[in-house]
Amino acid sequence: MSQQGELIPSVNGSHYPVPLASHDDVVKDPTLFINTLRSFHFDMGTKFHVPVIGGKELDLHLLYVEVTSRGGYDKVVTDKKWREISSEFEFSPTTTSASYALRKHYFTLLQRYELVYYFRVQGSVFNPTAGPTSFTVLGTIDAKFESGYLVRVKLGDQLLNGVLYHPAPATTSIVPYTPLTHQPGRRVRKRVNDPSRPKPNRSAYNFFFQAKHATLKTQYPNREKEFTKMIGEAWNKLSPEDKVVYQKQGLEDKERYKKEMEEYKRLRMEQSC
Repeated sequence: MSQQGELIPSVNGSHYPVPLASHDDVVKDPTLFINTLRSFHFDMGTKFHVPVIGGKELDLHLLYVEVTSRGGYDKVVTDKKWREISSEFEFSPTTTSASYALRKHYFTLLQRYELVYYFRVQGSVFNPTAGPTSFTVLGTIDAKFESGYLVRVKLGDQLLNGVLYHPAPATTSIVPYTPLTHQPGRRVRKRVNDPSRPKPNRSAYNFFFQAKHATLKTQYPNREKEFTKMIGEAWNKLSPEDKVVYQKQGLEDKERYKKEMEEYKRLRMEQSC
């Protein structure tokens, strides 16, 4: 099977950050959504901003909810639902190319966030929908359903799970997914993680989150569901001077990961010889 795609490195490494909340929680809470989105871009080393369309700031939360409720970015592209989604926004009659603008901003600001928070993707950063580069991969069909197949593909040394949609004979698209249920009559192979692989580095916000979470757990043991929102608000109120402590921890951990990864790769090379 073939697919459009490219590898996109992040400033803090080649792995997606761990989600700080569930998809359901960010859908229900716009404040939690914007805090986790801001944190996600910080961890990925990408710029975050709120776009303006027709003189008004774009409601990114509404955009995320509308797209994920229809199956995610790739499904919306395949089913050509961008015009339908644009009708959910109160754009002025003079606003042109609203559908194109929504798709562009979603891809830039929300597509990788969607992979982590909606599809619960973890591991190496991989974008299956951007760029003109084409490549061929070999895959295995694990199961068939009404609109496509559950597949596994080998890309380099990475084994990726995905969904191959075929709503129309001439159109296909692969969307990464995390299997949630066991297929009756089939043996599910668990992905084997290398225990010797260095643990990915954490950002300044991750260190702040860990410290604040421990404090809140002692102070409010019965309000744990609110911790992510409370921590996000506390981080936003933190002065630049107070953030320096956590930023230093983040830089030190980044150097730690870099050194450990170099040693890990060296040992792998020796073992393969």
